[in-house]
Amino acid sequence: MIEIIFGILLLAMALFLVIAIMAQSGKDKKLSGAIGGGADTFFNKGKATRNEKRLARWTAIVAVLFVISVVVMYIVVS
Repeated sequence: MIEIIFGILLLAMALFLVIAIMAQSGKDKKLSGAIGGGADTFFNKGKATRNEKRLARWTAIVAVLFVISVVVMYIVVS
């Protein structure tokens, strides 16, 4: 039963990580407007950078939790 719960949790975290990483703009913002839309307008520039920082923070948190969960799952299953 615990394997199923951890499996669902790992799947949800993996999906979040894939979507969050794809949504983030890289250091080189040439293609980010084409993929993510024009979020850097004059009036919306501060909000866009706040959202990007928040998304980067949540991505890092979920990535750490994902790694910890994988290690715990490995220990539990074996």
